[in-house]
Amino acid sequence: MAGPSSPERPDQQNAGGHAAAEATLGTVGVSKRTAGVVESRLASRLWWDADADDYHREHGDFLGVSDFVWCPEGLRESEAGLLGEVRGADVLEVGCGSAPCARWLAAQGARPVGLDISAGMLRHAAEGAGRSGIDVPLVQASADALPFADDSFDIACSAFGGVPFVADSGAVMREVARVLRPGGRWVFAVTHPMRWMFSDDPGPDGLTVIQSYFDRTPYVEVDGNGRATYVEHHRTLGDYVGQLAAAGLRLVELVEPEWPEGHTQVWGQWSPLRGRLFPGTAIFRCVLG
Repeated sequence: MAGPSSPERPDQQNAGGHAAAEATLGTVGVSKRTAGVVESRLASRLWWDADADDYHREHGDFLGVSDFVWCPEGLRESEAGLLGEVRGADVLEVGCGSAPCARWLAAQGARPVGLDISAGMLRHAAEGAGRSGIDVPLVQASADALPFADDSFDIACSAFGGVPFVADSGAVMREVARVLRPGGRWVFAVTHPMRWMFSDDPGPDGLTVIQSYFDRTPYVEVDGNGRATYVEHHRTLGDYVGQLAAAGLRLVELVEPEWPEGHTQVWGQWSPLRGRLFPGTAIFRCVLG
């Protein structure tokens, strides 16, 4: 999980963030510019390879080894049931990371496949299989170029994986629609688009609008040669709805999880203070056709 364009990414503000990955990649600052398909793919692969160890050291306990957590608000698939019946279903997890969601799906009787662009993340997924005893097929590829035949899956899902990091999220929607069977379900979670207007500060300073909701310039970090080392793209709610419709996917429900009572954990920009005032996550439930 990561967050919107701002002076700092989530996770960075509170815990020193991603210093090791930034040092490895030579990150020197932020560039206000666009980033195309190839550059976005390369940046994501390099970034998540470099940050995989620190990311799981910080968030591994929250995510679990075999658990399906949709968002920092702590909404779990076991309680929400956003995917519907999964037993016996072929399921693709897009941007699986260390694949705790895919392993949870396997434990429920599904036949999941985990896909991620990062070899570093997939290494953690393989280690998680060893710890849990639940092994799922893993594929390294980009979310906007799925290496599967048409009509391969009953369900596709993504918990903050893939969608915000590609230059053309409409391509992700088209690819998901292609690999889904008729009537297939696509459920994905992203940082709520309205969060793009605010900084990633989880405290009072993060309650002030600093940029336009309609500014779709991606958040791009660069090295000393101007090469992108981290890229995250912003879309409005309307952008996502339009992309889904163009791909033949019908939006059934937009879920905006409320911050639960008694949940005190801060994850980057997600905090009880902000969570009580406006949503941090948007979850789109869709059906093909």
